[in-house]
Amino acid sequence: MKNFYKKKVLITGHTGLKGSWLSLWLNEHGAKVYGISNNFEENKTNFKNFKMKKKIKNFNIDIRNLKRLKKTIQSVKPNFIFHFAAQSLVGESYKRPIYNFESNFNGTLNLLEVLRLSKFKCIIILITSDKSYRNFEIKRGYVENDILGGDDPYAASKASAEFVINSYFQSFLKNKKNLRIAVCRAGNVIGGGDWSNNRLIPDIMKSIFKRKTLRLRNQNSTRPWQHVLDVLNGYLTLAIKLSKNKKFNGEVFNFGPPETSNYKVIDVVNEIKKNWKLLKWVSSKQKFNESNLLKLNSNKSLRLLKWKNKLQFRQVIKLVTDWYKCLYDKKDIYSFSVNQIKFFLKSK
Repeated sequence: MKNFYKKKVLITGHTGLKGSWLSLWLNEHGAKVYGISNNFEENKTNFKNFKMKKKIKNFNIDIRNLKRLKKTIQSVKPNFIFHFAAQSLVGESYKRPIYNFESNFNGTLNLLEVLRLSKFKCIIILITSDKSYRNFEIKRGYVENDILGGDDPYAASKASAEFVINSYFQSFLKNKKNLRIAVCRAGNVIGGGDWSNNRLIPDIMKSIFKRKTLRLRNQNSTRPWQHVLDVLNGYLTLAIKLSKNKKFNGEVFNFGPPETSNYKVIDVVNEIKKNWKLLKWVSSKQKFNESNLLKLNSNKSLRLLKWKNKLQFRQVIKLVTDWYKCLYDKKDIYSFSVNQIKFFLKSK
């Protein structure tokens, strides 16, 4: 992985949770990082926490703008592209469905169109979601060739993005010798710096920071909780494998923890409470439209990429809790985050 860090890497959505941690990780290891985002609300993102403004080249671009996206990517000519930019909240997709579909479908379509016309050599990792699968709440875990689709606008937009990815790959990109692409599906990624609405960890941390009591809903919903660094390690591993072996071109990979890491919402809350006594919560009768069970089968990633989660559930929760505690205590969050990456890389 050493030589990989010396390349030009373009990250769309680099101010989001995954994008910001990947920007920090790669920048610390010598990559020339370029970021595309239209969300630079510095007080609400890790973009400020990680002091990235002066460390990487930033472009304030909405991925729905094909003209600007094309001009920027063609000028950068990146060796690698990680496509995170999207509307990522189920709740928000109900409030702003058109924006949701424009961001997740049209944004991905625009990137694919830029790639169709490109001549520079590039490895592209397209990140979608576990919610691309039509969810029947099956216990075995979804595999990469299961049925895609979804009823809520967010799930439908992600499945739609996958359809256009497959279409462009089969019609235009499959035989382009300068490009190789792969698709990643993951879900319930948690880590320091997430302040999104209607997500468990952000809701917990907001209640602590505001010194309010958390109203906890859907306590028995089960999720495959995994740390952002574990998932990013999967994306990086795939990017390197893809650059070395064309058999991975056009492939789809799930990135999720083993079944033993599927814990209920209440388990997460109790574990955080052990690490941070300031958390106070009560049960809420408010209902939120979300699945009770959603998990992935990641045997393909284990078999072909030799990837699996390094961190156990309690380690994940402690890393996340410690990060927010550091921010709460107004300590050096940048150095703390770098040290979390170093800790992760040493983990087995």
